[in-house]
Amino acid sequence: MLNDVAIGLRKNFHVLRRIVLCGLALAGLAGQAWAQGDNGVVLPPLEQSIARELSARPASREWDVVRTTYERRGFAPIWGDAGRRSALIAVVEESRADGLEPADYGIAQLRASAPARPADEDPSVVAARDVLFTGSLAKLVRHLRYGKVDPRSLHSMWNFSPLPDAGTLAAQLQDVLDGESLPAAVAAQAPQVDAYRNLRVALARFRELERAGGWTRIAAGPSLSAGDRGPRVAALRARLLASGDLAASGGASGDRFDDALVSAVKRFQAGHGLDADGAVGMATLEALNVPVTERISRIRANLERWRWVAADIDPDLLLVDVAGFRAELRLANQRVWSTRVVVGRPSRETPSLLDSVQHLVLNPKWVVPPTILREDVIPGMRRNPGYLNSHRLRLVDRSGRTVDASAVDWAGQGGSFPYQVVQSSGADGSLGQIKFALGNRYSIYLHDTPSRALFNRASRAYSSGCVRVQNPLELAVLLLDDPTQWSPEALKAAIATGKTRTVPVNRDITVMLLYYTADADASGTVHFRKDIYDRDARLLSALSS
Repeated sequence: MLNDVAIGLRKNFHVLRRIVLCGLALAGLAGQAWAQGDNGVVLPPLEQSIARELSARPASREWDVVRTTYERRGFAPIWGDAGRRSALIAVVEESRADGLEPADYGIAQLRASAPARPADEDPSVVAARDVLFTGSLAKLVRHLRYGKVDPRSLHSMWNFSPLPDAGTLAAQLQDVLDGESLPAAVAAQAPQVDAYRNLRVALARFRELERAGGWTRIAAGPSLSAGDRGPRVAALRARLLASGDLAASGGASGDRFDDALVSAVKRFQAGHGLDADGAVGMATLEALNVPVTERISRIRANLERWRWVAADIDPDLLLVDVAGFRAELRLANQRVWSTRVVVGRPSRETPSLLDSVQHLVLNPKWVVPPTILREDVIPGMRRNPGYLNSHRLRLVDRSGRTVDASAVDWAGQGGSFPYQVVQSSGADGSLGQIKFALGNRYSIYLHDTPSRALFNRASRAYSSGCVRVQNPLELAVLLLDDPTQWSPEALKAAIATGKTRTVPVNRDITVMLLYYTADADASGTVHFRKDIYDRDARLLSALSS
């Protein structure tokens, strides 16, 4: 009976303490409120010291998580065991393997306060140390799970899941604290996807290369190709050997551009988004001469990008790799389809988005979106009255009736344009024969295209923001997921009628438009892409701040 009463008082105390604190903190009386609740239960001296230490911390999301964690455990200390403190220090040092910086988690302060000392008899000293260690772990767990940098500070259209509230973050922190092994529990907070794991391995390998001196630059000069000889060829061989593109059996010396070197150059070019012709021209030479430190920075940036989106990754996923110019469909975490894509040119970037396929449109009509209307169509009509006709476009009013374009004062058009510009469906229409409608408000979607020659280029940033798909019919059949009604033949027949038709999809597919300038495969090969939208520098600056 008495035990039940005590338990009840304890539970009420935890609830009341939170309510009382909210009112008293504003009056500067938070420390007293922590020490004693309305029911008269007084915290032990160490718990009181922890409560006071927390009341002195600034109001922020970071410290809200730590405060909530201690509240839920009655302000009991966490880091009384010296071995546990040493384990956290090791975990913080290991954060470098994820491209993070131990200094962000107070590694110097942790090391200085970790050893047991006579002053440990002083509750205020022990409390300060306990809160320091918990704050360090809370920040590390959040950074590993959701990223250090807020992507919304870099991307105005970012619509992935926001950071959870302090209560949820505190529960996640407590789960880590409750784990049998602190290192294992912390490691489990990082994205559990192959792309992240492979990049993490690549980061370790490139840091080994850095410690070994990296690679030397290849001197400028004429293009190098099969059969050439000279010191620049020898330098090329050493460079590709250092990065692993040329196997050791290919030889570490020799000044002749032989078949093994041609194969290594092609391998390097394919992994860096270049035309794999086996010759070292200006673009290939520039990529070869990027220092290993810059490659390490690029890997760190892309580890951070994976942390941003890991919480939204589903087993069934249509992933568009914007900088890699590819799309792939994954079902039950297995890739079942992939193809080349064309994405937005630098002046019309394809944004990073979380979305879903709403439906398909066969023989789609194209309604010119506001950006293209403002930046292309209206200026085009000002320069050339025949612009609409030459692009198979027509002007319609809000009722859908065709308007005589020659009657419009194009020179005077500015802010609000009272018409729509549309293009009728057809194989030579801008959207081709099929459109994959998404749910975003930015008029971004996937579609077919009549401009198929662009898929043969290594760099494919030519669209106005939407994503052009090389093999759209294959993707459509997979998304429709109805072999009886929507076989490949049935789909082609429906398109052949020329009629515009909206078709619901049977698969509930998450769509991610992501931007990665480096990735790695299971074999350890790293693929670096051109930073077509110049996004890496701002991200790296934020990571270093």
